[in-house]
Amino acid sequence: MGVEGRDKVKVMEAGALALSGQLGKTVQRLRKAYNFSLSELSEQSGVAKSIISQIERNETNPTLATIWRLSQALDVSIERVLQAADDEPFLEKTARHETPILVSDDGKCRLSIIGWIKTVEWLQWYEFSAEPGGALESEAHQRGSVESLSISEGELEVEVAGVIERARAGDTLRYRCDRPHVIRNVSDRPASAMMVCILKAAAME
Repeated sequence: MGVEGRDKVKVMEAGALALSGQLGKTVQRLRKAYNFSLSELSEQSGVAKSIISQIERNETNPTLATIWRLSQALDVSIERVLQAADDEPFLEKTARHETPILVSDDGKCRLSIIGWIKTVEWLQWYEFSAEPGGALESEAHQRGSVESLSISEGELEVEVAGVIERARAGDTLRYRCDRPHVIRNVSDRPASAMMVCILKAAAME
């Protein structure tokens, strides 16, 4: 693994660490709401029972892939995801240095994960930035998923299944992301945008 690859792994691990603080309580609450035993959740998610137990006790820092597998297995409704443990006011802060960041393969695009771990299986949002010439290539998300990209600086191009559209600051692009798609910075200066990905949207025929 090259230096760039190791850096990406470190970024992913940092992201998992930042997200895991509240993950244990959330996983345990949702598992019990579904009446899943540790063994049943392990079978559903493909995550080892011992790992799930450690996550629930906040004794381990799971990878983003593990978090994703658990969220897919729990597959809860919006109401249940957002259900509070009690009626106390809720207010939390994630500092800039704690915000997980993902880097594109070419090293020129960055995704700051500002979404909430409790909504990761149906709603994700990011701050996207790209250097000139940068491209973020993404595999297809699950069927019915839609992505919204609101450009705040520069000019970006989105390609989905051979269809290409460009947008400048102030414009918003929305597109199916349940097929391979690419975001490119086609200008000669940095570009940035707010990206929102809605998973499990009604299938678009």
